[in-house]
Amino acid sequence: MAKRKLVVIGNGMAGVRCVEEILNIDRDAFEITIFGKEPHPNYNRILLSKVLQGDTTIQDITINDWQWYEDNHIQLFTNETVTNVDTERKRIGTESGKSVKYDELIFATGSLPFMLPLPGANKKGVTAFRDIRDCETMVETSKSYEKAVVIGGGLLGLEAARGLLNLGMKVDVVHIFDSIMERQLDSTAAKMLQAELEKQGMRFLLEKQSEEIIGRSRVVGLKFKDGTKTDADLLVMAVGVRPNVQLAKEGKIETNRAIVVNDYMETSVPNVYAVGECAEHRGIVYGLVAPLYEQGKVLAKTLCGVENEGYHGSVLATQLKVSGVDVFSAGEFMDSDEVKSLKWIDGIRSTYKKIVIRDNKIVGAVLFGDISEGTKLLGMIKQQTDISVYEKEMNGAGARGQEAGEAAIAAMSDKELVCSCNGVSKGTIMQAIGEQGLQTVDEVKKCTKASSSCGSCKTMVSSILDYVHRHGFEHTVEKETVCACTTFSHDELMLEIQKRRFTDTAEIISALDWQTEAGCEVCRPALQYYLGVHGSAVLHAYEDMPMGIQADGTYAVTPKMYGGVTTPEQLRQIADIVEKYGIPLVKLLEGPQLGLLGIAAAEVKSVMTDLNIPNSGSEYGKTVSTIGTCSGIKYAVDAMQDSIALGIALEKKLERVRLPHEIKIGISASPHNRAGSLTKDIGIVGVPGGWEMYAGGSGERQVKPGQLLCTAATDEELLALVSAFLQYYRETGHYAELVAQWIERLGLLQIREALFDPYLLQILGSRMEKAFSDSPEQANQQPTTAAVTR
Repeated sequence: MAKRKLVVIGNGMAGVRCVEEILNIDRDAFEITIFGKEPHPNYNRILLSKVLQGDTTIQDITINDWQWYEDNHIQLFTNETVTNVDTERKRIGTESGKSVKYDELIFATGSLPFMLPLPGANKKGVTAFRDIRDCETMVETSKSYEKAVVIGGGLLGLEAARGLLNLGMKVDVVHIFDSIMERQLDSTAAKMLQAELEKQGMRFLLEKQSEEIIGRSRVVGLKFKDGTKTDADLLVMAVGVRPNVQLAKEGKIETNRAIVVNDYMETSVPNVYAVGECAEHRGIVYGLVAPLYEQGKVLAKTLCGVENEGYHGSVLATQLKVSGVDVFSAGEFMDSDEVKSLKWIDGIRSTYKKIVIRDNKIVGAVLFGDISEGTKLLGMIKQQTDISVYEKEMNGAGARGQEAGEAAIAAMSDKELVCSCNGVSKGTIMQAIGEQGLQTVDEVKKCTKASSSCGSCKTMVSSILDYVHRHGFEHTVEKETVCACTTFSHDELMLEIQKRRFTDTAEIISALDWQTEAGCEVCRPALQYYLGVHGSAVLHAYEDMPMGIQADGTYAVTPKMYGGVTTPEQLRQIADIVEKYGIPLVKLLEGPQLGLLGIAAAEVKSVMTDLNIPNSGSEYGKTVSTIGTCSGIKYAVDAMQDSIALGIALEKKLERVRLPHEIKIGISASPHNRAGSLTKDIGIVGVPGGWEMYAGGSGERQVKPGQLLCTAATDEELLALVSAFLQYYRETGHYAELVAQWIERLGLLQIREALFDPYLLQILGSRMEKAFSDSPEQANQQPTTAAVTR
């Protein structure tokens, strides 16, 4: 079978990393051709500043040398600019006249430096800072001239300034804002960084807007709009970049700020893809290494036909060493009315830490001087960890010096990322050191790629290396505890509750040596849930049918409309109640549901009574939040099954069931998926001869299609399968674990085996029927097991 022809336009970090991932999956899938504008093989553009500063050479920052291309049978054209793309004929043309056919085409054209359109911008001595040629220009200029001006107080500008200082030049940094690195640091960290850099010799001209570059044929100075000037023998523009998309536009590929791609990095044209700084995903163009490498992995799997979840965006995090000073920022790090923050400033050691919190969840952080907690905080930000967990860890920390450093490494999760750029965890590094006998950071870098991109994690890699050499390495399976209050995992806690038949949370906390007297916001609801499903507790019923507290302190109530169907009588009843209580907002919600919003707390129970909303059952766990259906077999022209009848039956059957996490169910009458079934926790699709059942989908920020779980010939068979599936989820799911996460942990195969085993299916169905009971006491006193076995 002939290999497919893959052409990559761009020989930068993102495109070549994608090629590396392709080679890891299937070395024989493609005949690969790469075009690069520069005369060099693939190199690490992030480390250009190190070359300029004299800390390293061009050879040292080369990622893949000429031999790598030859060994992998990749045809590389350097000094070659692609000038046209014919997507209809699937052929590209170059400036030198080459014409190459492709089956698959990747745009990895990166970005271009933004040059301010100032009068005099074409004079000698004016340069960008984007590639090796720019570095060479600055080095040569420093041999004959003394004064440099860098326009731009972002990371790139500061790195250029540090390099020029190393070359012996005096340097002014001009910035239009009142603080430097405003995209990565808050004002406190920015001022601390500025003070450190001023000690190194940089001079800052802040809140300055450039007007004109002075000089005849060569730059001699820079004039500002306020009338002031500064001398300059060399002027470096480092004010940002813009995606390089002109070639794509000419090829009639959809662009916005950059080339528009979907979750699989596909463009608007078949067989054409984009990755890196030239790609725009969900309205965002990423310029950091880690997101670009994540995109490359997804695209490689897509091209090789490997099933994958797609790219869903990245939490932006920056971990850098700016002129010798360590800084870190991630998530939301700026102050606002919507967030609160905790701050620690050590003026003696010149360190600063800020943690940003929304609704008691960690959503952002800034570190200056000491960034040892960076990877841990990044993980907490991604998981929206409760601040109480972090505070608990802080309160337990008391070591200093080397002891503190070793304690911090020991406390790190094996899954915690050390190298965000390349996705390398602590566990991977420790295993490589222990099993392969690695002795130096360079050996770790070559083996795992940790610290091979931006290099900011090199100190942490060195610390882990030293830790393994001191204490050895023993491969263990890491245990994830329920929270910081306990050493028990979710599975261990469920087993203890089953064995010891606890009756309330206080009894558990006392018997299992909880580290906090009353637990925390993370473990208290988990304990309640596990008691309800696995314990002997009699949990009292309470009236919490679909209502929720709103931002202004009022409540929302959603009348039950089974299957999304209502009647004139129910609508009149709702209208009367809205007028009776003066409810300010009636709104259609997802599901579909009709939301009555703005109800005062004192009136909630009366509204629910008037609406005949029944008691929901026991006070633990979550519910089936919505069951959405399409217009059904009578009105949908493409309908194959009765989605409305099934939706009504399923909603009535499940309304009292308590679950580890809220779930959404969508039922479509045909494969046209008009109820959005494929992006629900449970998706049901009508097909000729019955139903298909999908599980693990999501329509939230990270859109994800569900996986086909099983098929059913009749409504009754499907209802039995859904019931058994949810009971298995009830018994084996961890509290607050999404259906998709549960499926990933257990594996789809294990869940299918449980559903397809007639004996287990009957047991699960029987237990679920008891959970349907009107009596909460009966529902939560049935014996269950953490894993259903025959």
